[in-house]
Amino acid sequence: MKPLTHRQILVVFSGLMAGMLLAALDQTIVSTALPTIVGDLGGLNHLSWVVTSYILASTISTPLYGKLGDLYGRKKLFQSAIVIFLVGSILCGVAQNMIELISFRALQGLGAGGLMVGAFAIIGDVVPPRERGRYMGYMGGVWAFASVVGPLLGGFIVDNLSWRWVFYVNVPVAVVALVVVAAVLPVTGERVSHRIDIEGTLLLAGAAAAITLGLTWGGVQYAWGSTTIIGLFAGGAVLVVLFLFQERRAAEPIIPLSLFRNTVFDVATATGFIVGLAMFGAITYLPLYWQVVHGVTPTSSGLRLLPLMAGLLVASIGSGRVISTIGRYKIFPVVGTMLIALGMYLLSHLGPHTSPMLAYGYMAVLGVGLGFVMQVLILVVQNAVDYRNLGVATATATFFRSMGGSFGVAIFGTIFANRLAYWLPRLVPHSVLAHTSPSQLVHASPAQLKALSPAVHQGIVVSISNSLHTVYLWATPVCLLAFVLTLFIRELPLRQQTAGDPGLTAAEAA
Repeated sequence: MKPLTHRQILVVFSGLMAGMLLAALDQTIVSTALPTIVGDLGGLNHLSWVVTSYILASTISTPLYGKLGDLYGRKKLFQSAIVIFLVGSILCGVAQNMIELISFRALQGLGAGGLMVGAFAIIGDVVPPRERGRYMGYMGGVWAFASVVGPLLGGFIVDNLSWRWVFYVNVPVAVVALVVVAAVLPVTGERVSHRIDIEGTLLLAGAAAAITLGLTWGGVQYAWGSTTIIGLFAGGAVLVVLFLFQERRAAEPIIPLSLFRNTVFDVATATGFIVGLAMFGAITYLPLYWQVVHGVTPTSSGLRLLPLMAGLLVASIGSGRVISTIGRYKIFPVVGTMLIALGMYLLSHLGPHTSPMLAYGYMAVLGVGLGFVMQVLILVVQNAVDYRNLGVATATATFFRSMGGSFGVAIFGTIFANRLAYWLPRLVPHSVLAHTSPSQLVHASPAQLKALSPAVHQGIVVSISNSLHTVYLWATPVCLLAFVLTLFIRELPLRQQTAGDPGLTAAEAA
């Protein structure tokens, strides 16, 4: 493919960012609406799966999208992902119970996996690594924008319309994205006829689902030592082993094991997994903190996430431009993971009497750290592999980061639930708990909480605050482990060429 000018790249980026906006917006717009959705549909015990099903489905689908893009080109796959996401959004809007909503959220996730991988891989096709930093920064800006607008829009919709419009609002965005992508996105990649590794895809999906289910249910719905949980973990381990055997013999493996002989790829991917675990697991609870502990509306809780997203936006765009200028990138994930760990530790001090300004400062620290890390790790991976593996390497790195997110939601959800089970009986009158389950108290709508007696309301607020303290305290050492890993990232010179020179390998460029 002929190298594109800066102006042409910006035109292409308009299409990519429209698609990315869909995936990013839907991860944030739903969070502020969850209490209201549960109040309408019921199914409180399945609440976490509204988030987990989306993340898990997008995670499982990413390696397949990456491999298909390498073999058949990425434009049609990107368009197909938009259509799948659009259909899933409409179905979520008409869901009549929690099981239907979770199923349709999984369909949305299947589309979102292609949007995320496709956008980053197409960047690798049209922009050389030496210049890619600033464009990756723009993608980080899309996530930050969606993270700000999503909770605000979700809160506004919940306060003024039906929660179903949280999903219907995706429809016009998806239609615009389809039109823009069809008009401006060039055909990238070369169609090559090969056998798709269906067996490997199914084994990987089964392993990821089994392990995530074990983490989600363990200690909550089933005891950790129960037959169900042990069986899930054992089954997941067996499927992982079978997957590794399959990838060794597959003609076109869904995740080539040769990628893991590249130490730069290994370290960057492992760091992304840990950061994803901490980020998705911990940030999920910030709207809950604002709505329950501080008693603000869903709209206001979304607005109060603005400092975190502003930090992410500034750091993401700023770090990308600096990398493109100086050609060096290692300092950003090192400093970023340190700031993420610091931010998690600061968030562990949030409580009923924490001033909003102090909480904003804590979130800004976390946001800057995330902005220094998330997009840069994708750049590190793409710069370290051969062009022929660009899509699958991008997808694998995204897969492990998303898998970390699934693990994080499950692990920190378990920690949160267990601490609530400890604190609520000690802080809420037993006469109330005898007629209402702890989960119903915690996930009641803000209006329902305000209608409770002062003693019950205060008990719930302190219980949640104490439980969140434990969640963020556990997230801190996890982030410190990511910081240690970044010290071992070997900084390779950023290549000056794009996929237009298919004969150039990463080793030759270095």
